[in-house]
Amino acid sequence: MTMLSGLTQAIGNTPLIRINCLSQETGCEILGKAEFMNPGGSVKDRAALWMIQDAEQSGQLQPGGTVVEGTAGNTGIGLAHVCNNRGYKTVIYMPDNQSEEKVNLLRTLGAEVRVVPTVPYKNDANFQKQAGRYAQTLSNAVWANQFDNTANREAHYATTGPEIWTQTNGKLDAFTCAVGTGGTLAGVARYLKEQTSNTRIVLTDPVGSALYNWVKTGTADMTPGPSITEGIGNSRITANLQGTPIDDAVQVQDQDMVNMVYRVLRQEGWFFGSSTGINLCGAVQVAHQLGPGHTIATILCDDGSKYMSRLFNAEFLAQKGLHTNASDTPI
Repeated sequence: MTMLSGLTQAIGNTPLIRINCLSQETGCEILGKAEFMNPGGSVKDRAALWMIQDAEQSGQLQPGGTVVEGTAGNTGIGLAHVCNNRGYKTVIYMPDNQSEEKVNLLRTLGAEVRVVPTVPYKNDANFQKQAGRYAQTLSNAVWANQFDNTANREAHYATTGPEIWTQTNGKLDAFTCAVGTGGTLAGVARYLKEQTSNTRIVLTDPVGSALYNWVKTGTADMTPGPSITEGIGNSRITANLQGTPIDDAVQVQDQDMVNMVYRVLRQEGWFFGSSTGINLCGAVQVAHQLGPGHTIATILCDDGSKYMSRLFNAEFLAQKGLHTNASDTPI
């Protein structure tokens, strides 16, 4: 039995799980990296740790300092865990279109949470820009800047990518996941492409995002939306995403995501959030493109507990024109 010394050593080295119903349906191996098993409950723990370590090593963050970030939730949760572990304060700016569960959890973790109106990135009142400005007013503080801080990408190049490669014994036909900051896809893609150019990298995008069109046409034009998914999709190409080797993109409708989340819950017992639903839909699309006999990996970003008031609330879904009664329909 391996003994881990403290919280940060428990980040990463998550298992790769076969999603049986999807594998059987497609004739492919559909594998998910179980990032919900990280201490903070999501894939964002990796980036949180690496961004804080980078700030420490550069001298920007000294003992007793403050970490400020604009986040849809999971990065802030990861930062709050790591900051508590290392003795830092956490200040989080969140747009007001995120679930109440995330806000409450962040406050329980001791973070100061400032919920601000949801506006596009080009607006100076955008939550990310507000976080950056506030950090500048503090002494011994750092703005994590997850979207353009490439320590985020480096976390996945150094850990997630190698783990997936090892866990599949180097037999991986495609990797796909959705993009918010771009760190996960960018880091994993760079590592996998260094091992072999044959592994296809596919960006999975929800509606209401510009990244599908960016991959397909080279122009970051927004697709019709919005999506109820939280923390993924983007209207711009972040520093993390720039230069990433991407072979293709697929797009997922919200109803297909809802169907997927409820399907794997009812058929297999997996309780996933919306971004994981998007990722699994993307993996199935890639499997259908490649045909039977291939292996596709994706990210199981987090569980469903932070989405009870939205994704698992029939009234909320109905308000968005969505429903749950198609959960057993193949995607």
